[in-house]
Amino acid sequence: MAFAKDVLTTGEVAKICNVAPRTVSKWFDSGQLKGYRIPGSKDRRIPLNQLVRFMKDHGIPLDGLNTGQTRVLVVDDERDIVEALRKVLTEQASYEVRTAINGFEAGVECQRFKPHVMLLDIHLGEGDSGARQVANLVRTSDDLQMTKIIAMSGKLTDGQAAQLKGQGFDQFLKKPFQVRQVIQAIEQATNVLA
Repeated sequence: MAFAKDVLTTGEVAKICNVAPRTVSKWFDSGQLKGYRIPGSKDRRIPLNQLVRFMKDHGIPLDGLNTGQTRVLVVDDERDIVEALRKVLTEQASYEVRTAINGFEAGVECQRFKPHVMLLDIHLGEGDSGARQVANLVRTSDDLQMTKIIAMSGKLTDGQAAQLKGQGFDQFLKKPFQVRQVIQAIEQATNVLA
């Protein structure tokens, strides 16, 4: 599972990094860890994306982030697939699920929902440029650095599927798939936060 909050206290960061809160304050005060102070207070707040960047830069294991309900965004232009996945993933895996049926909706939902995992039909709209644009949006957004993208397709060969990793996708699911395969792919993606 992945972390549910977007902004953390120094105490929460300390627990995640397995250090004393004073150590986090020192990182913040020295400018190593980016964040902000609450106006009229000395309390510090650290955005999750800044913490992830800091942890990666300093080789701190990301294991401590694995708490809370996993947010999944399903993006497919076939409404029946979207609804079936939403229902199954919500009821059987207790994920928080949102859906989109085109690239524009996917972009809006990404910014609003900040999914941990996106199930993205590689043939969204015309050709596959829509899916690649969505994947590119996620990869270039500071707020979406932790989002894992799982490509879905029933049309790609194994060789084409293997090439997806170099194009911003983390995993691949071949349609038709079973629910257990989807849940397994999501769990795998959220457990490997590196």
